[in-house]
Amino acid sequence: MARDSGTEALAELAQERVDNRFKGLPPDAAGLTVAELTAQRRNLFTGGFATPVLALSAERLEHNLALMETYAARHGLAFAPHGKTSMAPQLFHRQIEHGAWGITLAVPHQVWVARAFGIGRIFLANELVDAAALRRLAAELDADPDFRFVCYVDSVRGVELMDAALTEAGAGRPVDVVVELGAGAGARTGARTEADCAAVADAVAAARTLRLAGVAGYEGEVPDADPERVRAWLRRLVALAVDFDRAGRFTGLAEVVLSAGGSAWFDAVADVFAEVPDLSLPVLKLLRSGAYVSHDDGHYREVTPFNRVPAEGALEPAFRLWTQVVSRPTAEQAFANAGKRDAAYDLDLPFAQVVRPSDGGPERPATGVAVSGLSDQHAWLRTAPEAELEVGDWVGLGLSHPCTSFDKWQLIPVAEADGTVVDYIRTFF
Repeated sequence: MARDSGTEALAELAQERVDNRFKGLPPDAAGLTVAELTAQRRNLFTGGFATPVLALSAERLEHNLALMETYAARHGLAFAPHGKTSMAPQLFHRQIEHGAWGITLAVPHQVWVARAFGIGRIFLANELVDAAALRRLAAELDADPDFRFVCYVDSVRGVELMDAALTEAGAGRPVDVVVELGAGAGARTGARTEADCAAVADAVAAARTLRLAGVAGYEGEVPDADPERVRAWLRRLVALAVDFDRAGRFTGLAEVVLSAGGSAWFDAVADVFAEVPDLSLPVLKLLRSGAYVSHDDGHYREVTPFNRVPAEGALEPAFRLWTQVVSRPTAEQAFANAGKRDAAYDLDLPFAQVVRPSDGGPERPATGVAVSGLSDQHAWLRTAPEAELEVGDWVGLGLSHPCTSFDKWQLIPVAEADGTVVDYIRTFF
């Protein structure tokens, strides 16, 4: 799909009408277009927004986008951030504006969303053997000669299924594939040994509808991951690319794709990919970290490589979920109106960070307040004696795991530090 069509699709998002699909928005905004609501520049705290409401920090979002752009450029890496994190085409385009080569995705539905919004380069970090999806992919490739698509293969059977489906579809362009090297015993997908990888590459060479474009994998699945084990596996990945190149497996390409990089070990990827020897062709060193776009206050705050390399900068958590105290049955307990339907909880419970008093007083730290559990629509708050918390107060929660934060909200306000809402991010899960 041409970029102009993608621009038109983005513009159409602004013409969507606000309705009951979208949580937390001002009730009196129903019927307005998103563009009309944006133009009002309402305040998140005084403009009629209803709790619970998830917001992104405008300043922190921009900081994170710029930081990873700089990081990738400094280390000579191409960047295809994983779009499954946000499934937000507006953010895809902002990532590309900040230097991204393209967008990584995981399943066919995500590819169609990205294509509908004009994304021209897609790396599918997964195997693709569904015949219906392959038929559509073939049509997309044949209709747009500028569309670049790459996906994993990790088995001879998978290659055979792809070739059969693409042949039946009458595919005119071969699909570029990279052999996925598994991260070890008990890891996720990926061919387990170099001999297995070579057998898959042989099968690709025999398939009319596929073209071997490189090698890839995911270091986050290395068992008992630590810096030494992760780097050792990454060196295996590089060695596999070197061996394939020496065997002439990449003849006819313009470049070799070498890809890895989740959000926990991209410093190791940068270090090892910097050691890649010269091959017979240029190497596209493709990093795929995606959680950086919003970062978080839990899991990724703990595991981000920027903790190990502070001189490179620091990501900032951009999400805050605002919820309201609806019950204060005892001095040790309170309940707020955000629960599992609103907050990520698959890695950590939310973190109580700040309180905005219902009487309009200044925001203060949520001292003595902790989230002890979640029901479907309630946050269980444990309150220490020093906690100042009353029914009606707003509590700002930090979240862990951005992937399962984005997918609970279809339209997310983007607010500046003073609460002015300057944009709304539409998600497609």
